[in-house]
Amino acid sequence: MAATTSTFGDVAASITDILNEKHRVEHLTVLQTFTTALRDPEYRDVAEEEAFSSLLKVLSRLCDELQTACREDEDLQSLTLQLQLTAECFRAQRNACVQSTRNQCLLRQLGFIDVSLQLLGLLHDRPSEGRNGVCESLRCGIQFLGNLAVGNPMCKDDIWRRSFPDLLLQLLSVDDLKAVNYAAMVLHTCLDEAKVEELSKPENIPLALRVMELCRTQPELDWTVLIATQHLLKSSALVENLYSGMSHRERVTLLELLLAQLREEGTEDCGVPSSVAHFLASSFQNGCAAVLTLATGSASSEEVLQEALTVISLLDVLCEMTSDHEQFMFLQNQPDLLGTTVELLEQVHAIGKASKNIFSAAQNFSSLSGDGDPSSHSPVISFKAHLIRLIGNLCYTNTNNQNKVRELEGIPLILDNCNIDSNNPFISQWSIFAIRNLLENNTQNQELVATLERRGPADYSALRELGFLVEERDGGLLLKPVRKDS
Repeated sequence: MAATTSTFGDVAASITDILNEKHRVEHLTVLQTFTTALRDPEYRDVAEEEAFSSLLKVLSRLCDELQTACREDEDLQSLTLQLQLTAECFRAQRNACVQSTRNQCLLRQLGFIDVSLQLLGLLHDRPSEGRNGVCESLRCGIQFLGNLAVGNPMCKDDIWRRSFPDLLLQLLSVDDLKAVNYAAMVLHTCLDEAKVEELSKPENIPLALRVMELCRTQPELDWTVLIATQHLLKSSALVENLYSGMSHRERVTLLELLLAQLREEGTEDCGVPSSVAHFLASSFQNGCAAVLTLATGSASSEEVLQEALTVISLLDVLCEMTSDHEQFMFLQNQPDLLGTTVELLEQVHAIGKASKNIFSAAQNFSSLSGDGDPSSHSPVISFKAHLIRLIGNLCYTNTNNQNKVRELEGIPLILDNCNIDSNNPFISQWSIFAIRNLLENNTQNQELVATLERRGPADYSALRELGFLVEERDGGLLLKPVRKDS
C-alpha cells in the first residue's frame, strides 16, 4: 500500500502542475493515469482530498475557458484538447464515486456538483464544431452525476436542486442518444415520491412530457420507460396533467405503458392510484364518441384517427383494470360508465349494419394470420369485442348493473354480436362471458333470454354456437354448457 500511496502523491502533484501551464497533450496523459488508478477499489480508498481539490481546480479552469470560447472564436485544435481534458476529468470523477460513499461525500463537499452542472450546461449550448468531443464530455459528465447520486440521498438532493427542471430537460433533449439515456438514468436515480409531486406541478410538466415523448420515439431506452412505469404513472396529479398536455398520439403511448404495467403486475396492487382509474373512465365517457367518426371515412385524417385510437386505448385499459384487479372494481359503480359503454356498443353495431364501413363485420382472416398488407388492417380491431368484455366485467356479481343492461336492452344486443368477425377476434367468447355474468343469479335476465329464444330458432342456435343452453327447471331458467356429444 505504501507504493500505491506514493504513486497517488505523484499523480496529485502532476495534476497541480496542470494549473500552472498551458494545456498540452501530456496533461491528458496525467489525467488518464489518475482515471485508470481510480478503477482500483484500493486505490479509490486512499485517494487524498488534495488530489481531488486539484482536479476540481482543473475542472473549474476548463469551465472558465469553455465559457470564454462560447463568446469568442477559438481554434478547433485548442477546443478539441479542452473537451478531451474535460471528458477525462469527468471520467476520473465518475470512477472515484463507484461504490465509495466516502468519495461521493468528499466530491460533494468540495463543490464538484456546481462546477460539473455548469460545464454540462455550457456543453449543451456548444455549436456543432467539435461535436464528438462535446458528446463524449456530456456522456462522461452525466455518468458522473449518476454515480454520485447512487445510494447517496444528500447527493441526489443536491443534484436535483441544482438541475431541476431546466438542465435535466436540456440534457434529455441533446442530439446524442447515449447522453439522453444517461440523463434519464440520473433522473430515475434522483426521483422519489416528493420529487414526483414536484414534477407534477404545471410549470414542470414539460420535463415529464419529454420523458413520455422519449418512451414513444425511443422505446429502446430502458430508463425512460422505468421512470414512466415506476414513478409517473403512480401519481394521479401527474397523470392528469400529463394527459391534458399531450397530443392524442402521446396519450396512446401513456395508455400503452399503463396497460403493460397492469398486465405485468398481475393481480397484486400495481401501484396505480384509484383516482387515475376514475380519471381514465371519465375521459373514456367524455371522448368515446370520437371513434364513431371513423365510420365516415375520416380515418384518413391523422388527427381524427389518433383521437379515435386514444378512445380504443382507454377502453383497453378499462378492460384490464376491471379484470382480476380487485382494487379497480369500484369502476362498477362509476356513474354512467356502464350506460355509456352499452350505448356506444349499440351505436357501433347499428352503424356497422347500416352500410359497409369500418365497423361492419368482416371475414378477412388472412389479416389475423399475418398475411396481406398491414396497412389494410382495421384501426378498430377488437373494439366491439372489448366493449362487450367491459360490459361483462362491470356486471360481474353486480345485480344493479345486470339489471341496468337489461333495461338498456343490452342483452339482445350482445346476443346479436355472436357471429364470427375477423375485425373482432374472440367476440363470441367475450359474448359468452358477458351473457354468463348477466344471467348469473338473475332470474329476470334468464327469463328474458328464454323469451328471446322462444321468438325463433335463430336466437337459440346463436346460444348453442356459443356453447350454452337455456334450460327450464323447477319453474326457473338455467344457463348450462352444451355437452360436446349432444
